[in-house]
Amino acid sequence: MAVKVLVVDDSGFFRRRVTEILAGDPQIQVVGTATNGKEAIEQTQALRPDVITMDYEMPVMDGISAVKQIMQRCPTPVLMFSSLTYEGARVSLDALDAGAADYLPKNFEDISRNPDKVRQLLCERVHALARTNRRSLGIAPATVSAPSVSSRPLTGSASAPRSSEPPAPRSSSPAPRKRSYKLVAIGTSTGGPVALQKVLTQLPASFPAPLVLIQHMPAAFTKAFAERLDKLCRISVKEAEDGDILRPGLALLAPGGKQMMVDGRGAIRILPGDERLNYKPCVDVTFGSAAKAFGDKVLAVVLTGMGADGREGARMLKQAGSSVWAQDEASCVIYGMPMAVAKANLADGIYSLDDIGRYLAEIG
Repeated sequence: MAVKVLVVDDSGFFRRRVTEILAGDPQIQVVGTATNGKEAIEQTQALRPDVITMDYEMPVMDGISAVKQIMQRCPTPVLMFSSLTYEGARVSLDALDAGAADYLPKNFEDISRNPDKVRQLLCERVHALARTNRRSLGIAPATVSAPSVSSRPLTGSASAPRSSEPPAPRSSSPAPRKRSYKLVAIGTSTGGPVALQKVLTQLPASFPAPLVLIQHMPAAFTKAFAERLDKLCRISVKEAEDGDILRPGLALLAPGGKQMMVDGRGAIRILPGDERLNYKPCVDVTFGSAAKAFGDKVLAVVLTGMGADGREGARMLKQAGSSVWAQDEASCVIYGMPMAVAKANLADGIYSLDDIGRYLAEIG
């Protein structure tokens, strides 16, 4: 069955363009449009779409207010559009807190200059969100019409797995044994901002290890995200800069559009984003450098996200003797990255998001 989409935007131009782009995919059906948040709520209840694309700035009711009410009344995966600015980053993070599943930068120039790229990105993201873990949004699995086609990798994210794949490993791991680490490395993508916030707010100010965070996110967003985490957490969080030194209780977030590596002296190296890599930042790159720098003294954690970024880096860490945890399916927004690690038999433990934060807080 086709994925049913509701398009919400006060701009007639953007509504038409988004509708035209989505209508070009035979596996997507635009079932309605709305010009403000109030209409979006009404249309969601009447049409029961599988995915909603939502603007932020609208008359009558803004997008974030609409998302909050939709998640209370009729939980539905929401893809937010926001500008590639610091304010756009703040809005996107607020929307994710309100319950949105993902976001895309709203860039009119890209629509004009790269229509094929925009079409691929938007359609693939909609297909992926139609496969969102319904439990994470409070939606019964039977309410969703999943697409019958698989999606190709896309910039900053990759498609969710087909439902015909073998069942994913269940979360049945015993609590990890306590040990000390020289570094904790956490990688994530779709659903990651909320997941990281939930994990990191459980850590004490006296957390004994340095942390590095790799979140698939545009360059304009990572600074705002690091600042938000720093305000919410007892540990310190900052966007990583070249030459930063790892220290206990400090989490360094990889800057968007670039690659982050660590060396044996505990220094951070920030490198230009390699065009050959789909992800900038890439979890595999940071995990691989950590394996080389610290051998068996790393704890790697792979959280919610589409695709398989982190699997090969986790393999390198396991070969060096380090530990790898993966988030379980039930607590993921998208069970892609953790599933790739678990199905490759690289996870020492598969835990819920709540347990990951609790177990991290207890490491020696």
